[in-house]
Amino acid sequence: MAKSTVSPPVFFYLLLLLSFDSEILLKLAKGQSKTWCVAKPSTDDAALVSNIESACNYLGTRGLNCTQIQPGGACYDPETLINHASVVMNSYYQDNGGQEHACHFTNSGLITVSNPSYGNCQYA
Repeated sequence: MAKSTVSPPVFFYLLLLLSFDSEILLKLAKGQSKTWCVAKPSTDDAALVSNIESACNYLGTRGLNCTQIQPGGACYDPETLINHASVVMNSYYQDNGGQEHACHFTNSGLITVSNPSYGNCQYA
């Protein structure tokens, strides 16, 4: 009896597909290619502060700023580290062309296909 085998390329693609979030794959398959970068909910406060500082320092060198998370800014409320980090991490991510590596932030970034915008706080 012949032995059934799976060729390495098929197996590789199956593993690749399984490594992605199924919701992201579904939305990308439907033609929605816009993505955003937000902070993972499990990220500790020290990492969030570091992400805010890093992203804002980088954005400042690009002629951009982080006024949206300052008092009176469109994304100031809610005044939480995870909210502020997500806003500026996404600005950094978008300024870097939405490249996957630009949302790493020491493994505390998360790419989403769900627009995180709310109220007057509009994510680019």
